Amino acid sequence: MKLSRRVSWFLVAFGVWSWIVWITFVKNLWKDTSGLAFHHGDHGSPTAYFWIHLTLAVVSFLLGTAIAALGARSLRTLHHESRTAMPPAVDRPVPEHQR
Repeated sequence: MKLSRRVSWFLVAFGVWSWIVWITFVKNLWKDTSGLAFHHGDHGSPTAYFWIHLTLAVVSFLLGTAIAALGARSLRTLHHESRTAMPPAVDRPVPEHQR
């Protein structure tokens, strides 16, 4: 399957976006003081809420990375194909009136 340049860039952007969103989420999860993520604010005592959401974040990191890698690989392939498909430059004499 061959992806277009537009779709390839979308996949890369989606992967980057996924990392930005989930890194922010994990930072906020770690700073949680409401008692949802940690019992009594003790980081040594995480709750099920913490583990479930950390698992979601890790899976999203992995999927975002895989999706961005597919897009980057497709962009490299498209770039390589466009470089090899270009005809070589032809040395033509410059007409007298253009000199």
